[in-house]
Amino acid sequence: MRYKLGEICEIVSGSTPKTSVSEYWDGDIKWITPAELNDDSYIVSDSVRKITELGVEKTGLSPFPEGTVILSSRAPIGKVAIAGCEMYCNQGFKNLICSEKINNKYLYWFLKGNTDYLNSLGRGATFREISKQIVSSIEINVPDVDLQLEVVRTLEMLSRVIQLRKKEVESLDNLIKARFVELFGDVICNEKRLPAYALSDISESRLGKMLDAKQQTGEHQRPYLANFNVQWFRFDFSQLNEMDFNEADRKEFELQEGDLLVTEGGEVGRCAVWKNEIPFCYLNQIPQVRDSLSSGLHCCIGGVFLLS
Repeated sequence: MRYKLGEICEIVSGSTPKTSVSEYWDGDIKWITPAELNDDSYIVSDSVRKITELGVEKTGLSPFPEGTVILSSRAPIGKVAIAGCEMYCNQGFKNLICSEKINNKYLYWFLKGNTDYLNSLGRGATFREISKQIVSSIEINVPDVDLQLEVVRTLEMLSRVIQLRKKEVESLDNLIKARFVELFGDVICNEKRLPAYALSDISESRLGKMLDAKQQTGEHQRPYLANFNVQWFRFDFSQLNEMDFNEADRKEFELQEGDLLVTEGGEVGRCAVWKNEIPFCYLNQIPQVRDSLSSGLHCCIGGVFLLS
């Protein structure tokens, strides 16, 4: 059977007590925001901030019970988790209290697997948001409960395998970094007396192409790498954005095989060698430095260093 979510779920929203009223805050009532969810969120049973009974009363908040599927509806759209206890939330959520027709974990995996679709439904000029009406109108295939549970078991098993693989990759990353120190020593102390250069002595800088939503026409959409795409010795393409890069930008900003990208923001120093994993991939929001050496050094600062 196929249902609209509004036919099989009660959808509740949240609100934020006035932050200027201290009596509304630092209580013992759980009140969650989208910023507290991440890609690994599944069952959440606590919140960073707590509110008081007075805050609940004066704001007119309604709780949602344990088992509710909590879905972020803006900033960003599509974060999802399941409430491990009764709690409240801010206005950044549209939460789904499941009826007996649909298992909450089945609904969780459906929403988690359709983030792009949910974002496509967003409306608004300043920031995109999905309304209660939009969420209510989303259609979902709902097999019998036994089949739903079978799907949930399969997806949970796959999720555990993925988490184990991520931990293995992290361990290998740490092993490589330890091996680097063993071979080259501490790069700060430079006890091995290796040659050292100031970047400004071997390169000249230029500003990279900046993302401006107002200038996006969709006529020259190309994938680009941002800081978060560069991980330790590898690239993460799970979230790859696009923007306009026309032919005039191609020579200046297109990545070339052999380029080494090193992050300067966030976790400083993450690096990976570009091997043309994605054709016609570009750099975005990064001041660019290109070398004066014959080796062909390229360096991007302000987000990612690029060396080749």
